[in-house]
Amino acid sequence: MKHLIKTATTFCLSAIGMLAMMSCEGADLYKVSAPDWLADKELPEEVLNIVEVTPNPDKLGAADNTTGFWTVFTDDVKTEPGMTYQLKFVNYGGNSNWKNFVIILRSEDKATEYAVLRADNWGWGTGYTGEESDSHFTKMTEDKRDWGTWLKAMSMAKCTALITNKDNGKADVKITMIGADNVTYTQEYTDIVVDTDNLYFAFTLEGCHLEFGDFDIEDSEPTAITLNGVPSEVVVGTDYEEFISNISAVVTFGEGVNKDIKPEELQFEVIPDFETVGQKTLVVIYNKTYLGNNCSKPVIASKTFNVVKELSAFTQTVVVPTPLVLGATDNTTAFWGAHTENIKIAPKETKVTTFTNHTSGAGNWNNFVIVLCKADNSEYGVVRADNWGWGAGIDGNANFQKIGGFATDDEWTAWRADMEGAKVTTYVTNNGDGTADIKAVMVGNSGTVYLQEYKGINTIDPDNMYFRFTVDGCHLVFDNEVGASDCSTAFWGAHSTNIQVIGHQECTVNFTNYTSGAGNWNNFVIVLCKADNSEYGVVRADNWGWGAGIDGNANFQKIGGFATDAEWATWRGAMNGAKCTAKIVNNGDGTANIKVVMHGTNGVDYTQDYIGINTVDPDNFYFRFTVDGSYLVFE
Repeated sequence: MKHLIKTATTFCLSAIGMLAMMSCEGADLYKVSAPDWLADKELPEEVLNIVEVTPNPDKLGAADNTTGFWTVFTDDVKTEPGMTYQLKFVNYGGNSNWKNFVIILRSEDKATEYAVLRADNWGWGTGYTGEESDSHFTKMTEDKRDWGTWLKAMSMAKCTALITNKDNGKADVKITMIGADNVTYTQEYTDIVVDTDNLYFAFTLEGCHLEFGDFDIEDSEPTAITLNGVPSEVVVGTDYEEFISNISAVVTFGEGVNKDIKPEELQFEVIPDFETVGQKTLVVIYNKTYLGNNCSKPVIASKTFNVVKELSAFTQTVVVPTPLVLGATDNTTAFWGAHTENIKIAPKETKVTTFTNHTSGAGNWNNFVIVLCKADNSEYGVVRADNWGWGAGIDGNANFQKIGGFATDDEWTAWRADMEGAKVTTYVTNNGDGTADIKAVMVGNSGTVYLQEYKGINTIDPDNMYFRFTVDGCHLVFDNEVGASDCSTAFWGAHSTNIQVIGHQECTVNFTNYTSGAGNWNNFVIVLCKADNSEYGVVRADNWGWGAGIDGNANFQKIGGFATDAEWATWRGAMNGAKCTAKIVNNGDGTANIKVVMHGTNGVDYTQDYIGINTVDPDNFYFRFTVDGSYLVFE
C-alpha cells in the first residue's frame, strides 16, 4: 500500500470534487502553485489533507472479466477523520451496468457495511436505506444518462475516486470516469452515515478488472470476434439492412479485454448471395484497434443461416431442471448461491417449466431468477420475478419490453405474500432471429394469477442459447411427478399444472408411466381445457376419450388400440415403466390433436392419436395431466 500525504489549501471540499470531475490529473490539482489561476485566488483558511492511495493488489480481477461478484478485494484502507483519499485506476468493464468497480465503506472487522457503492448509481448498506436515498444520503449522476452508452464507455474508463471521512459521522464518495468514448461521467454519494473513527474502504468488482495507478493506456490490436444476433432463418425478400441491423459482435483485444461492437462498425458479406433460398454464410469483419485506429490485421467471423420461403413453426417442450429442489429450504441461500443446470433451447423453440416458489418474503427480489446465457455461461440477460432484468440483451435495448409489475407499495406487499407457495409456469422462447422472450405465470397462494413478461431480449446467438434458474433468499421445487408412487391415487385425484399452447404450435412432454395394471384406464390421462378449466376434452392412454370437443364430433378420429383382450393384456404389462412422449397440438383453427408414443417395457412402441378435437378457442387453450391408479414422472 502506498500512501502519500499532501496538505492542500482549497476554497471548499465541493470545489475539490468539482475540479476532479473536470478531469484534472495528479496531485498538482491540490497545490497552491498549480494551476496558476488557482494560486492567484484569495483562499479561506480551510486546510484539507489529501492522501493518494495505490491499493494492494494494484491489479484486481481476471483480465478476461470472468471474476464473480464479491470474490476478490483490495486490502482495506483505514481513513482518518477530516481526510480525503484519492485513487486513480482504469476500469475494464464487462457487459452489464453492474459489471464494473465497486467501492466498499465498512468497519475494521468488516461486520458493518456502511455502504457498498457500484459504478452505476446503485448501492446498499447501513448508511442509507432502500434503493433510493433517505433524508441523510444523496446520490447524484448526470441527468438523463444514456446507460447503454455509458456501459460501452466503461469498457475502458480512466477513473478517479475521492473518498472523504468528513469527521462528522458522514462520508462522501465522488468518482470521475473518463470513458472509452472520451466523455466524462460523474457519480457522487454524499453524506453516508458512518462511524468516523472506524471507517475503512476497499474495492471489489464483478465481471470486470481494474488496474490502479496512472492512466497511461496502450492501444491494442483485436484478436478475436464473436457474433451475436445472427438469425437461424430469414424469409426470402427480407431487406438486407433490416437483416444486419440486429447483428452485433464482441471483439477481444490484447490482454483479453472485450468490447461490444455495433452493426455500423462492422463489415458484412453474405456468401454466395442474400436473394435466393438456401443455406448462406455471413462473413463479418472488424478492422479497428481498441481506441478506434486502423488495425494491422482485421478479425473475421462467420456464421451460417438459411434463407427460406417461410419460417419454420415454433414448438414447445416441457422440461424438468435439476436439481429438483433449488436453494436451502429455509430460504437462506443468497443471490447466485445455487443454480440449476443449463438447458438448451433450439431456434423457434419454447421451453416450459413448472415449479413451486418459496420465499423469505423480505424483498420483492427474494423469488425465482432466470438466466439466459450461452453454453459457456456468457449472459444474454438475467430476469427476476418482480419486473426487473439486466444484461447484454436488455441494457440499452430500445426494443426490450417488460410487462407486469405494480404501481403501489400495497400491491407489491400483497404480491410478496402471495409468492410463498406460488405455482409458477415459465415459458422461455428462442425466437430464432437473435431475440428471446420470457413469460412467467404465477398463481399465488390466494389464487390470484400474476403475469410477468420480458420481450425482445437481443444479442442472442440462436444456435447457442441456454437458460437456468438461480435463487435469492428463496427456494424452488420443480414439478416432476403426478400421483402417489404406489399407484394408489384414484381418478382425478392429482393433477399437473395447466400449460398453455398458443395457436399453430405443439407442445412435447416426455414422461415415464407407472400403472397398477388393474385396468386399461389405470394409466396417464390428458385434459384439454381453458384457463378456467372448462374442458374441451379428456383422453386416456387406452383409446378412450370424452368432452365437448369429442362427443358428437363427426370429424373426431381415434387411432390406436387393440382388437383382442390378449393384446390389451400385453399392453397393460408393458405400460408399467413405459417411456412416453405426448404431443399436444393447437392447430389454430378451432381444433386440437393429441399424439402419443408409448415405448413399452417389452421394447414395443405403441401409438395413440386423438385427431380433430373441436370447439377449441385457439387463444385460450391449455392442457394438463391427471392419473387413475397410476403414477407419472416427467423428464
